[in-house]
Amino acid sequence: MENLKIGHKIKKLRELKNLTQEHMANSIGISQGAYSRMELGETEITYSKLEKISEELGMKPEEIIAFNESMVFNVMNNQTGNGLVINNNLISEIEKTHFEQQILLLKEENTHLKKVIESLLIR
Repeated sequence: MENLKIGHKIKKLRELKNLTQEHMANSIGISQGAYSRMELGETEITYSKLEKISEELGMKPEEIIAFNESMVFNVMNNQTGNGLVINNNLISEIEKTHFEQQILLLKEENTHLKKVIESLLIR
């Protein structure tokens, strides 16, 4: 079941980047049929293959594993053509709180680092 989830995520990310199965298969050195079976969850996706796929998608393997299409993207036609629209309605309160906490921590870290830089420049 886990292969199906990862395969589905890889498929969605590949489609968002407008890449074909054939392109992905060639880039990781397997047949298009073998690649298709990975996306369908019919064959195991080894970590080494996941690394190659993630490299081709311009991502880290853990970003693929954590990808949640319903939280991040809605692909739709807009007035300027095809575009990606962030769908904020699907973020749960728990996720929202988590992101707010992370933003706060990053702001605190940023303030601290600015002070460190200033103290180094004053010397």
